[in-house]
Amino acid sequence: MSTAARVHTVIDSPCGPLTLVAAEGALVGLYMVDQRHRPGQETFGPPDGSDPVFGRAAEQLAAYFAGELHEFELPLAPQGTPFQLRVWAQLRAIPYGETRSYGELALALDAPGASRAVGLANGKNPIGVIIPCHRVVGADGSLTGYGGGLPRKRMLLGLEGALEPAEGRLF
Repeated sequence: MSTAARVHTVIDSPCGPLTLVAAEGALVGLYMVDQRHRPGQETFGPPDGSDPVFGRAAEQLAAYFAGELHEFELPLAPQGTPFQLRVWAQLRAIPYGETRSYGELALALDAPGASRAVGLANGKNPIGVIIPCHRVVGADGSLTGYGGGLPRKRMLLGLEGALEPAEGRLF
């Protein structure tokens, strides 16, 4: 999908500002401020909040952050390699409030030796929160790297009940 067909908008959230990117009526990106692997601003297309997917995404994200929504129903079109797309689909299968290790995801993908590759694909997830890469933890249950930073990961897992909730607004 060409970047020319993309548009973006920015919404506020308890995780700080979120940049939503859409193309052809589907969400192709959700990026946090200072996110690792965040593409350059020029790839987001012009600012234009009129795409209907933005309104639906903003409503669902608000309900999620309020603890009222556990599963997003939005048209998504993440761009990646075939392996990345398989990993991201597997992330969407992790239920709200639960976590999986990189090894468990590799097993679910029939690639038991691919924990590291799963971790790399997880880190390149272009639609954070909605494709819940924050639900992936180390084999011992520890919080491992997160593109949005460990405080955001802790906050999201706390919101979902997988950890003790973080106090106050962090961002």
